Amino acid sequence: MRKLIIASVSAVALMGVAACNESAAEKEADAQADVIEAQAEVEATKLENAADQATSDAERDALNDRADAVEEAGERRADAVEDAADGANTVPPAQ
Repeated sequence: MRKLIIASVSAVALMGVAACNESAAEKEADAQADVIEAQAEVEATKLENAADQATSDAERDALNDRADAVEEAGERRADAVEDAADGANTVPPAQ
């Protein structure tokens, strides 16, 4: 799990370097989104590991389904954070 967190932090750092044209708010939102996704990934991995130890197919399937749902929810929350920052920095067209 530590390796996953370190990899996530490293990815955040690299994305920060690549995002030089972004505003500070967008950079912060991207970093928050990456943390949200990393946390969801850690939780999903825990569920998948529990599924590997399940004693029945039904239990294994339920845990894997929960892991998928956790990952998808994390991605949606991360996207919402990024979208909110993008929307806040969008200048409406002049009339």
